[in-house]
Amino acid sequence: MVEWRIPLADLELDETEVRAVAEVLRSRWLSMGPLTAEFERRFAAYLGVKHALAVSSGTAALHLAHLALGAGPGDRVLCPALTFVATANAICYSGAQPVFVDITSPDDLNLSPDDAAAKIDATTRGICVVHYGGYACDMERIGRLARAHGLYVVEDAAHAPGAACWVSDGEGTLVLKKCGSLGDVGCFSFFANKNLTTAEGGMLTTNSDAVAEKLRLLRSHGMTSLTWDRQQGHSFSYDVVALGFNYRLDELRAALGLVQLDRLEANNRRRQQVVAWYRQALAELPDIGVPFAGVTTPSAYHLMPVLLPPGVDRTRLMQHLRARGIQSSIHYPPIHRFAHYRRAAGQVHLPVTEAVAARLLTLPLYPAMRREDVQAVVAALRDGLAAA
Repeated sequence: MVEWRIPLADLELDETEVRAVAEVLRSRWLSMGPLTAEFERRFAAYLGVKHALAVSSGTAALHLAHLALGAGPGDRVLCPALTFVATANAICYSGAQPVFVDITSPDDLNLSPDDAAAKIDATTRGICVVHYGGYACDMERIGRLARAHGLYVVEDAAHAPGAACWVSDGEGTLVLKKCGSLGDVGCFSFFANKNLTTAEGGMLTTNSDAVAEKLRLLRSHGMTSLTWDRQQGHSFSYDVVALGFNYRLDELRAALGLVQLDRLEANNRRRQQVVAWYRQALAELPDIGVPFAGVTTPSAYHLMPVLLPPGVDRTRLMQHLRARGIQSSIHYPPIHRFAHYRRAAGQVHLPVTEAVAARLLTLPLYPAMRREDVQAVVAALRDGLAAA
């Protein structure tokens, strides 16, 4: 294992999480139960939605979202290619086909509403947006587009707990609403590198009672009651009314989630400060592009992407950073370039995505970073560019 001086991401954990998990172990009830229900209640309240349902991963959340909204064989669902592969995989799990949409620009790495509009046809069932790096998509335009064509909207908000977007309230007034409350279903990941972590885990959010009931059934084998219900004497048996899955969250992870939810706003503010330091320092490197620099709406500041000058040997630069003890990454290799999707979807050309992806580099970002850490990263980047 490499001992990074400045890792790409780092966890914000202390004895509070240790005590929370230990209390669950002492309770001797480990599977989905009262802590999971409390985590769901508080997460829903935080987002301002009616329903939140905890699941075993962000990928499970995406899978169930598309199923509950009716995607199936013969349907097509629009999504970006500049995202983690789970975004597209989950569409395929439902039997539908992903249709890859270009990003907006080198300054806005989110799905382009214009390219999405151009790719809608009679087989299009929905749109899955990704709030890349914690920066909200243009959900006002996406919402209008979806309503005009009768499409559902799934938000892949894996990067975006706490981010927000201005949208119309339907009466001509713009209101600021959190990501995950803007589409038909929001999907969150609580993987180990996320702003809110439960190690593994995820959450579904919706304002639809009917969709929430479908999600609840699909999450746990299509069963009409859970083990916890029967433990409490609320039910003695159950029926199976749908072909469901084992996508439940456990009490250990729910306990972590409750503590992490309490930390989220403060940690996002600290991330914001780190990004501000980066932007100030990177201004001295005019050949480096900084996406989302003009965004003023609240972000979750999950990633710190930069665009390298054209022609730079990125691998060599990353090796230079590594030699300085600085971890970096690429978010993301575009999905449509992966062998599986080339075989499944054939030749797809996304000019903006492809041009940007060739230059993308992700720099370290986490709440405990200090200004001197940021300065060290930017200095190493400057030296690496001179050598690359």
